[in-house]
Amino acid sequence: MESAIPISTINDFLYCPKSLYLHGIYSAFDTSVYHDTPQIKGSIIHENIEEGRYSTSKYMLQALSIYSVRLGLKGKIDVYDSKKHELIERKYRVKQLYKGFIFQLYAQMYCMQEMGYVVDNLYIQSLSDNKRYQIDLPSEEQREEFEKTIQQMKSFGSEDLIMHTCNHCNNNIYDLLNW
Repeated sequence: MESAIPISTINDFLYCPKSLYLHGIYSAFDTSVYHDTPQIKGSIIHENIEEGRYSTSKYMLQALSIYSVRLGLKGKIDVYDSKKHELIERKYRVKQLYKGFIFQLYAQMYCMQEMGYVVDNLYIQSLSDNKRYQIDLPSEEQREEFEKTIQQMKSFGSEDLIMHTCNHCNNNIYDLLNW
């Protein structure tokens, strides 16, 4: 049986597949070994979601576990407003809307839809400056690109890792190995 891909790894994969691979190795260690300031701030932000402290309203779902059999994805959402059918991904600081952020939101949306939820609006919330960015629902072309990325993640292997080079390889928090 094939393992489900954690939704949280989509952004890492798009940033640099080698970074994602090294993240997997380092994950057995205490996070202080490999987390930089942005990851630490992000973890603190998500504690409020995990502990259900974002809202006491029953229609605001927080940290809901989600899964897609069709796509082979698993994860948790940050916030879903069941009255407005809004899915919100919270980030500490959004300097720009990276494709990885948007694809994580698409993954959450597809999982929720497969689970029977209606999602009409997508948002990425930048907490440091309290800005909210509306993300368009995916077009057919965007859906195909998203699904192609998921297939690439599933098929990425050790041979791909050895051959992979990009501008990010030497600029990631796992560069202790100097590959």
